[in-house]
Amino acid sequence: MSHPRTLGFLAIAALAALTGAGANAQSSVTLSGVIDAAARSVSNEGLGSLKSLVSGSNATSRLVVRGSEDLGGGLSASFHLEHGIALDTGLPTGGFWDRRSTVSLASRAAGELRLGRDYVPSYIGWSRFDPFSHVGVAGSNNFGSGTPVGPIRSAFGTTANSTVRASNSIGYFLPGGLGGLEGQLMVAAGEGATPANGGHKVTGARLGWAGGPVAVSAAVTRTETDLTTSGTFSDTAVGGTWNYGPGRVHLAWRQFKQNAAKQTNLMLAATYGFGATELKASFIQADMAGRVGAVVIDANDADQLGLGAVYNLSKRTALYATLARINNDGAATFSVPGGPAGLAGGRSSTGYEAGVRHVF
Repeated sequence: MSHPRTLGFLAIAALAALTGAGANAQSSVTLSGVIDAAARSVSNEGLGSLKSLVSGSNATSRLVVRGSEDLGGGLSASFHLEHGIALDTGLPTGGFWDRRSTVSLASRAAGELRLGRDYVPSYIGWSRFDPFSHVGVAGSNNFGSGTPVGPIRSAFGTTANSTVRASNSIGYFLPGGLGGLEGQLMVAAGEGATPANGGHKVTGARLGWAGGPVAVSAAVTRTETDLTTSGTFSDTAVGGTWNYGPGRVHLAWRQFKQNAAKQTNLMLAATYGFGATELKASFIQADMAGRVGAVVIDANDADQLGLGAVYNLSKRTALYATLARINNDGAATFSVPGGPAGLAGGRSSTGYEAGVRHVF
């Protein structure tokens, strides 16, 4: 049997050959990506600190291959393949095209039909308001973990969940030119697999509008797995942005529910740019309510403060630094990623990092 790394190298080589061949036939096939690495230190109360080199703290390190073909009459076909890279080790972050793998047919008048592995509506409706792009020590993904006892763990265990992506999906996107209106529908088949293998039956919808300095969005995603026999997992996100020139202010709300357990995240964030520098800040509260089985989670709340700065050396290359602190209450064990394992309930977690990001 071939080694996984060998298979990965062969896939890249074959893809490069196909890309080159396709480029001769149609000029719209492109190879692009992001390379991002940072030095990180995380201290978990009572456990000391851990230093590491990490990948994708400002933007996820990735390899992207995409292309499109004009079919005439306002119709087009396209594909998008996106592979996550752990830059510190050179290994894949998951399945080879784990970030996105879709093929589409689109009409300028009727919209886009998209098939494959893609982002769920609630993730899009939440992450667009996170100035830290849902990654790094201050990313809002820190409160999307299945580790603490709550609705996410109740629905998915500690395996892969549908709070970001869904496999086996069919999606529809509204066309452009609707006066700032945008929207998305998604359905995905579980195909009889377990949650660990992407066995999520998903339905979702998103609607948004942007005009002038204001943008708003609302989305809902519902998931069924073999662990949700007591009730469907729901993921609802609502948010808005006010752009006042050099800066933006974001307010977003996201709620996860499964049976009698509920987690409500509230995020207030802002960015401010001057020259080549952008400053970022966010404050997020996670409010747990209800119970999982016989375990009452009402007191297991947490909050996170994140501060960051990005200095753009060019259009493609940037330096950045970020600081974050999570305070837990009750039995909550949310933590900044990359710290010592075993954080006790109610303890704090603090992390900082500095890195470089290059887009190609």
